[in-house]
Order: sequence, then structure tokens, then C-alpha cells
Amino acid sequence: MQDVIKINQEDNVAVALRPIAQGEELAIGDVSVVAVQEIPQGHKIALKPIKAGEKVVKYGFSIGFAKEDIGTGQWVHVHNLKTGLGDLLTYQYEPSHAAVKEEERSVFQGFRRTDGKAGVRNEIWIIPTVGCVNSIAKALEKDARQFVGGSLEEVVAFPHPYGCSQMGDDQEHTRMVLADMIRHPNAGGVLVLGLGCENSNIPVLKEYIGEYDQQRVRFLQCQDVEDEHEAAMKILEELAAYAKGFIREPIDAGELIIGMKCGGSDGLSGITANPTVGAFSDLLIAKGGTTILTEVPEMFGAETILMNRCQNRELFDKTVDLINDFKNYFTSHNQTIYENPSPGNKKGGISTLEDKSLGCTQKSGSAPVRGVLAYGEPVKEKGLNLLSAPGNDLVASTALAVSGAQIVLFTTGRGTPFASPVPTVKISSNSDLARKKTNWIDFNAGTMVEGRSREELGRELFDYVLEVASGRKVKAEEAGFHDMAVFKQGVTL
Repeated sequence: MQDVIKINQEDNVAVALRPIAQGEELAIGDVSVVAVQEIPQGHKIALKPIKAGEKVVKYGFSIGFAKEDIGTGQWVHVHNLKTGLGDLLTYQYEPSHAAVKEEERSVFQGFRRTDGKAGVRNEIWIIPTVGCVNSIAKALEKDARQFVGGSLEEVVAFPHPYGCSQMGDDQEHTRMVLADMIRHPNAGGVLVLGLGCENSNIPVLKEYIGEYDQQRVRFLQCQDVEDEHEAAMKILEELAAYAKGFIREPIDAGELIIGMKCGGSDGLSGITANPTVGAFSDLLIAKGGTTILTEVPEMFGAETILMNRCQNRELFDKTVDLINDFKNYFTSHNQTIYENPSPGNKKGGISTLEDKSLGCTQKSGSAPVRGVLAYGEPVKEKGLNLLSAPGNDLVASTALAVSGAQIVLFTTGRGTPFASPVPTVKISSNSDLARKKTNWIDFNAGTMVEGRSREELGRELFDYVLEVASGRKVKAEEAGFHDMAVFKQGVTL
């Protein structure tokens, strides 16, 4: 096993793959460096002197500037490194995308819906139109689990606090998200549970849903019936009978849409877990599939890499707007654009937003960008898509699901138990986390520093995703976790 890794030949820092003691002599290529102080795992060590004001280079790109003179073998972190990012920037399109080489197709065992979409789960979803009926929805979830059996795998309620007392974009986003959830192919049956007096009531929501299978999607307005629980249970029993008519069948993996997200990152995330997901993304796209990358604030500092991989000028312009719109969102609320990374990120070895973003975007692999999506917009183009959503784990993962992802891949160096509306695969960046949190982690990419290659792990992850798509439960599902969060930006009445 390596002690440290120099990611790019242009780098002037390396990353510790294990805790390094003061005084240890480290061989980095044909250079020998002595650690002049302890270097925690995932943190950076200077490979040569870096003067105050000079760039600190990792991944072949600047991750900020030295606050003071840094000597060879010193620990490089927030105490002596600062961001080099400014505010709004002017970008120039310099295309650098490569063609995707097609691979032999693969299949998974999924559910074919009447609208032609493919699902990887056959569940009944209870979707409240407003937070006022959340408790009713949760009680129905509990009681309706008696109907689970055969090909019906689960009954899940998705409580949320919205649907009323909202204005402008917030109200629009809630309606779009709920409509996208109702249309999601992982649900074999949907009960839309309304109150009756809310802004996003059932008649309004139907305008956003559009055409739907009336056997698969049912509605109940609680104020209209004497006993809403009894009425809902009758509908749920009918939905269960309908959903049990769906059975798994072979479906081309090119119909998979996979969301990609990271959270609780550490210094190894951009070296192991995120590159593994990037290799997976390239492989799925080569087989005709689709991936979605989100959390726009964690593209800041690495955005030009994604911009130059855009298939054409129109997508480049959309990506510029994607980045600048989020920066304007921050400043409109009088917030610092680069107030990132989090305390957990810093403890894991990430020092600046550039450091975080360059690691984060490794999940995108090398395929060209084929689509740029607004929040709540369903994916239309096969291949790699960029989606507007914040870095918040629950909000961003929900955004991936409502844009069409049947599965979300979530890389982490610190660990997290949360879920999303769809199976959420937790991928650890280090083996210690995978061993410690076996009840959270589904896939260990930490073995990359133990001799496994990026391509090998990418193919292993692809095979695992096919298993999940074919019915294998992830750890969050085994625990019964299903989460949903809507992006709130404005005023609450």
C-alpha cells in the first residue's frame, strides 16, 4: 500500500493515504520527503517549498494560495492555505470533450410501466400535497404494509412541510417536485393525499402531472370524506392489487438513469470514491445509459472543466448560467459564495472549495456533457447531464430522483445514514469507514489505495448497480429509510 499519492505530475502537494508520523521519510516517485509534522490521513503534505502567495496545486489545478511560506514536508491545510476564488467570472468556451466509445449492452431485471418508462422498484408511494396531512400519510404507510407481497415490495410515505404558505418559485418548485414524484417509474402505484384548502391542492397539481395511468395514480382529498383513513386504505388496497400485476423483466441498462452525489467528503474522496463513480459513469454512458451530476456550489472552482466538456456552445452557455445563477442566489441572500467546505470536510483533509470541487467533479468521469437541467426538470438527453441543485444532501438527492434517477450513488468519507426517494448507494472513500459502518456503507472504494484500479472498481460498481436495479436492497432500504426534501429559497407566509 502507498503511503502518499501525488495525483498529477504538476502537483506541489501529495495526499497522505494513512496517518504519517513526524519524521517519517516518504518516497514519492523518485523524490524523498521527510514529514516535519504529523499529517492526518487524507491531508496534504508539501513536496517542495511554496512561498506565501504562490499557488498550491492538486489534481493539476490550483486549489488556492499559500497564506505564508510553506516548507517541504509541512502539513498544508486551512491554517496556511486560502481560496483563490472570486465572485462572478467571465468564461470562454474551449471544447475538450472526447467521443464515447460504445460498449456491449447489458441488462437488468426491472419493471416496465404503461408509459414505457423503466423502474427498478415496485412500490406504492403516498405523496402528500401539503404538510398538514403528513401524519395521516405516515399512519397509512404503517397500516398499508399489510398489502406488501408478491411483486409489491414496499409502501412508502413521503412527508414534507410544503404545499401551502409558499410564494413564487418555492410554490412552483413544490408542485413540480410532487408531479415528478407522482410520475416516477419506481412507484407501481401512487396515492396523492390532499387536504382541500392548500395552494397546491389536487386540482392544481393535476395540471402539473399531465396525462397519467388512472389505475396507477389515485387521489384523495381528506376534507371531502368522513373517515379519510378508511377511504385511503380502500384505495391503497386497490393500488396494491394493481401494482402486483407488474413483474420484473429484462430491460436494457441503457434505460438506467443514475444520479451522482457526494457528502461528508474527506481527502480521499477525490482520489478513490469519486473517480470510481466517474469510471462507472463513463461505462454506463458507453452502454447507452444516463448519469446526472448535481450540487452546483461544489462545482465552483472546477466549473471550467465541465464547461469545456459541453457538447456544444448552447450547453456551454447553459452551464455558465447554471454556475452564475447559483452565485447570484448566494449574494442575493448576503451570503459568501465560497463559505465551504464544511467542518467535517476540513477534518477529513479538504482545505478550500477548489480542493473540494476538483474532487467532487471526478464523479463526472470523462464523457461530454449532453444536457443541463433546471431544478425539477426531467432528464431528456442520454449521457452526462448537469442539474441545478444545492449541495445539501437530502435536497440534492431528491432533485436527482425527481429529474428521473432510479438510483443515486452517494460517495462519502465520513459516512451518513440518510436515504432519498430512490435506492441510495453509499460508497466509502476509505476502508476504515467501510469496516466501521457496515450498516451504512454498500460499496468500498477505499481499496483503490490498496492496489485496486479505477477501471476495475468502476466495473465492479457497475455490476453492483445492476444488482440493485434488479432488486438487491441497499443498506438504507434494509433499515427502512426513505427521505425527501424540497429546495426552499424564498418567503414562507
